[in-house]
Amino acid sequence: MTQPDMSQILAQAQQMQAQLQAAQQEILASSVVGDAANGLVTVTMSGNGAVTAVNIDPKVVDPEDVDTLQDLVLAAFMDAHEKVAAVAEEKMGPLSQGMGGLF
Repeated sequence: MTQPDMSQILAQAQQMQAQLQAAQQEILASSVVGDAANGLVTVTMSGNGAVTAVNIDPKVVDPEDVDTLQDLVLAAFMDAHEKVAAVAEEKMGPLSQGMGGLF
């Protein structure tokens, strides 16, 4: 049984680390828009999870029903959060699968 070439393993690890860092930068640079009520309420979120904008169409503003508006904002936030997670999975998924083949 032959020993694995350590220099080749180190080169693969360095390449994987560079790809991982690039994917992390892509995630941080991304921006997604979560929505509720067919876009009447939107939340824009950066890849690091920071909310950068909230837009509420006046049609959904009812002073007699603040609970519904709060639910719509929460739903838009959760949609944005799920989209950030999907971007992270898209960028990191192939890399995490590749790491298993190194060792």
